[in-house]
Amino acid sequence: MRVLYFDCFSGISGDMVLGALMDLGVDEEAFRRELAKLNLSGYSIVFEKKLKNSISVTDVNVILEENHNHNHGHGHEHEHGHGHNARNLNDIEKIIDSSDLNSNVKQFSKKVFREIAKAEAKVHNKPVEEIHFHEVGAIDSIVDIVGAAICIDLLKIDRVYSSPLHDGKGFVDCQHGRLPVPVPAVLEMLAESNIPYIVEDVNTEMVTPTGIGIIKCLAGGFGNMPVMSVERVGYGAGKRDTGRFNALRCIMGTMDEEVNGDRVIVLNTNIDDMNPEILGFVLDKLFEAGALDVYYTPVYMKKNRPAVELTVLCSEDKEQTVVDIILKETTTLGIRRTFAERYKMDREIVKVSTRYGDVKVKVSKFGEFKKFAPEYEDCREIALNKNVPLWEVYNEVYKKGI
Repeated sequence: MRVLYFDCFSGISGDMVLGALMDLGVDEEAFRRELAKLNLSGYSIVFEKKLKNSISVTDVNVILEENHNHNHGHGHEHEHGHGHNARNLNDIEKIIDSSDLNSNVKQFSKKVFREIAKAEAKVHNKPVEEIHFHEVGAIDSIVDIVGAAICIDLLKIDRVYSSPLHDGKGFVDCQHGRLPVPVPAVLEMLAESNIPYIVEDVNTEMVTPTGIGIIKCLAGGFGNMPVMSVERVGYGAGKRDTGRFNALRCIMGTMDEEVNGDRVIVLNTNIDDMNPEILGFVLDKLFEAGALDVYYTPVYMKKNRPAVELTVLCSEDKEQTVVDIILKETTTLGIRRTFAERYKMDREIVKVSTRYGDVKVKVSKFGEFKKFAPEYEDCREIALNKNVPLWEVYNEVYKKGI
């Protein structure tokens, strides 16, 4: 499968995303043909190869026509709005829906705009429908977001990962005055997202609302670059002078498709002073909360005390819920956290009819290899209801094959 990794060592913005993706080798003519399907007028887009810190990067400028003498060269102030005519979320979705772009591009673009609008609505205590994207920012953002979706489609990307987001500090000037970095909309999108976020000693904004909106909706995981065969590297230029190499790096490559894989959070903690009955309760509660796996390992701790190590595997979106349960329900004072990549066989549940009744069976596949396992609870219920040995129910399932 084709994989894309966003290395956000200098933050992320809409134009940096578009520049980095184009720098990977997207055909400019093909891109412009697709973007023209948007039926959005009043602008032109310029791609320019430049050197930053002696490294070749692609710089993107969206130039507005007529009286709008604005472009990306002003940095990212456009994302925070100017005093021009405005479009709301419904207006932008109509522009996207009325285009001839393919459905994947449309759906992703609308998802990003909804994410940004939802954050702005929370910040300003308004309904999402009342949030307006000011004209300058709206055109820039539409081109950046839809353009990024077009590039992902043209590059035929199957999976996306990202590094932690590196941002600056200080203040930024916008329509609403002088606001702290990260700006409220960015901070709102970070909330409850489990996106790792690092503040650097740089006195400016490096993560913009459009940038985080794109990566939040695009990335399937955040952390170190996954194991992959690297094919191409692209750099998208940032506009601000940060005193360092200001660019977004995109790394494209391939992963082995024979075995499905994903990234999970692994949480560990040692416990030596809890009632075993409560440990059982905690295990059940963690599974009910959506943990992928929970188990205890016997260990010996200081003073030769018998103890257990609690290990929980969970997806990133369940991490905070799992952490809350561990801290509230156990005596531990801290939790160790790591990322892990895992291999998974394809699996499905099928129903097998036996002379005793129907039994659900988990079927797992790896290439041509296949294995299956009857569901214990189904077999147990049949054994009790039919008054037959449990092993006999299992054998009936095995005889059927899959």
